[in-house]
Amino acid sequence: MNHLASAFLAVARSRPEKTALYWGDSRYTYGHYRDQILGTAGLLKGKGIRPGDRVAIWLKNCPEFVGALFGVLAADAVVVPINNFLKPAEVAYMLQDAGIEWVIAESSHAGLPELKALHPSIQILDAETLPTEAAEISDPVRGGDDLAVLIYTSGTTGHPKGAMLSHRNLLENVGSCRVFLELAEEDRLVVLLPMFHSFMLTVGLLLPLLSGASVVAVKGLHSPKHMIAEILQNQGTLLPAMAALFRALSQIPAGIEFTSLRLCVSGAGPLPLEILNGFNARHPRVPLIEGYGLSEASPVVTVNPPRDPKPGTIGVPIPGVEVSVQDDAGNELGDGLDGEICVRGGNVMLGYWNAPDKTAQTILKGWLLTGDIGHRRSDGWYVITDRKKDMIKPNGMNVYPREIEEVIYRFPGIREAAVVGEPCERRGERAVAFVAMEEGHIFDEHALIGFLKETLADYKVPRRALVLPALPRNATGKILKTTLRETLSRGH
Repeated sequence: MNHLASAFLAVARSRPEKTALYWGDSRYTYGHYRDQILGTAGLLKGKGIRPGDRVAIWLKNCPEFVGALFGVLAADAVVVPINNFLKPAEVAYMLQDAGIEWVIAESSHAGLPELKALHPSIQILDAETLPTEAAEISDPVRGGDDLAVLIYTSGTTGHPKGAMLSHRNLLENVGSCRVFLELAEEDRLVVLLPMFHSFMLTVGLLLPLLSGASVVAVKGLHSPKHMIAEILQNQGTLLPAMAALFRALSQIPAGIEFTSLRLCVSGAGPLPLEILNGFNARHPRVPLIEGYGLSEASPVVTVNPPRDPKPGTIGVPIPGVEVSVQDDAGNELGDGLDGEICVRGGNVMLGYWNAPDKTAQTILKGWLLTGDIGHRRSDGWYVITDRKKDMIKPNGMNVYPREIEEVIYRFPGIREAAVVGEPCERRGERAVAFVAMEEGHIFDEHALIGFLKETLADYKVPRRALVLPALPRNATGKILKTTLRETLSRGH
């Protein structure tokens, strides 16, 4: 079966009474979603949506997200998930770029009036009124290599780009993750991160729902205590999230234990060893493994094997995915040598929407150039050193910020850390550290710099360190180094 909606409906027909999604005290069965998906598809077709048309979903995490997602796909249209934290002007750019006329959103969404002013032709379909009765619709005519999801990258520099993911891209990634994570129908995937993000879209929603498992969508994100209460209440077994969340969960009071979780997976950014060690010390019975991916790869590329994780690595490629490390000329590098991480497989996107030049620069000879720097160890495990664009070159020497950040995290009282480069007349470029402190700790720049000098080569040590109340992050928690560099350019 090569169509995402058809795959879900086949699962739903075989277990209509099984709970597909837990939402606080509420339960939504596969049968409920089958009817809502068919009803939504019928509604969209009735409004003139044609195969291949793009339909945006601008929703916070909610039960209706699932019905909207598969409903759009069942109508043979293309899903465009919208970052719910974006401002209306940013959303308007995406709608115009993708040629979108229909948006599924809550009618009470605070940004809708401004969005309508910026994009007068937009039509809003209220997610809270999606049909709950099935409609008779024709079988899909699309699938395979046809576009299924157009997911815009975070756009930390310039306008975001739309990564075109086909039905086959996503189905292959789901199938590979299912095998690698040993997913069973009894599993319940915990969704804490936004559903619009590629990590959650594939691992948090498509993976469990196309496998006959369940989703535990956490409703109360007020504090780690509330999150844990919902995870325990609905017996979540597998938690995919990001490093910052695992740091918070490592600091919960004694006596509160994850009795239902069997595995935690960190993605959507690096997992500092200090956070991994802190989580392992607090929750020794729940393995935390690191994976790696990017939206352009649907998104999962590598994961640490649950039975044989190696801290400090991103694991090994999942089934059906190839990884190589290449130099700037496209030559494959040997073990231990840093180069650009490149990916090949059925999960690699079709290209960027309306951007053939950017596509040609990103997919070369069948390889997706990720922009991440790393190497393959002699045992086959991969290590990400840093982002290619974030690399700093004092006196022509390659300095990877992540290496410095790992050491900063070992300094007492550091809650968050990021290192960026700034121009320097004498060195060409130099490293600058930004940190945020744990409550009750006072920042001492001289002590931190001295600590770093004990561990790092002199040319790697930041010449100064600045403290902020919190480091700037995007909607999925990635630290915005572009914003930090802009802070430096303003003379801070």
